[in-house]
Amino acid sequence: MSSSKKNNMLYIGIDLGTSRSVVSASNGNRKWVESYVGWPKDFVAKKMLGKRVLFGNEALEHRLALNLSRPLQNGVLKEGTEQDEAAVEELIGHLIELADIGTDSEICVAVGVPAEALKVNKIAIKNAISSHAKKLMVVSEPFSVAYGLGALDNTMIIDIGAGTVDFCIMHGTVPLEEDQRSILMAGDYIDEQLLRLLSEKHPEADFSLNMVRKFKEKHGFVGDPKRRVKVDAPVDGKFTEFDITEEMRRACESAMPAIVETVIDLIAGFDPEFQESVRKNIIIAGGGSQLSGLESYLTEATKQFESCTFTCIGDPLYAGADGALELATDMPEEFLEKL
Repeated sequence: MSSSKKNNMLYIGIDLGTSRSVVSASNGNRKWVESYVGWPKDFVAKKMLGKRVLFGNEALEHRLALNLSRPLQNGVLKEGTEQDEAAVEELIGHLIELADIGTDSEICVAVGVPAEALKVNKIAIKNAISSHAKKLMVVSEPFSVAYGLGALDNTMIIDIGAGTVDFCIMHGTVPLEEDQRSILMAGDYIDEQLLRLLSEKHPEADFSLNMVRKFKEKHGFVGDPKRRVKVDAPVDGKFTEFDITEEMRRACESAMPAIVETVIDLIAGFDPEFQESVRKNIIIAGGGSQLSGLESYLTEATKQFESCTFTCIGDPLYAGADGALELATDMPEEFLEKL
């Protein structure tokens, strides 16, 4: 690409997540939105809301008046209905709109997606972006995180998202399929376990999945609690305080054995001369990296196999989108798809 064409190109990195989607652009704009899309159910809802489609928290707040869609589920795009297909296109269009690109720029987009979506939804993602961009690259979320951090050699990235936990070993090249792994025991799984545990212990209370997700995001932890976890939930219409410390611990730790097993298995299949280097350089990203006590818990849990060192990144929200932006900016022409 000539320098003049580069100067006219706006680069955008998108982290298309099950729970949250993030955009980071070369013009300095960085925004995020909850990964929800909603259309008014009828003419009354449309008149009340005054919008054709709603996104993120606004969609959640008005969900009773909307046909609500969460485009990604279990790490892949939901497909099969017109609404499913429209939802991802609307969400991507909204993210690009948030980047405030103007009207004169050509756009080059790199999209980070859960590893499973990269395998099965690449064409759908390409179709959703085709009306917005000239050039495209679709990569796995852990690869985009690694690229943004400069963690490109003998490093494992664990991206704990809502739909999946994605694992990727970096060894100085673009990772291959055998360098990556994905499991479903992620944030949504923890939310479901927490809802089940609370509903069983406190059948008199009204807990919803959205409520327990917020409890987890604010109070989630593994290992020994630093403080008791107390929350309010309605009982017969009156809010009552509950101590949910033990249920929170059990729910959050329910995903840990699968994560530990996958870490050990992936390292065991790597070149034996470099396994020790990888064990000492495991980076945890994604919203799940914010569980209190996670680094020390996983360090202790892997001791029975081989000592590993885990580090949680400081900015889990923007790490994927910022890395995707760097990829879009740096990537040679032959790695980009023309749309």
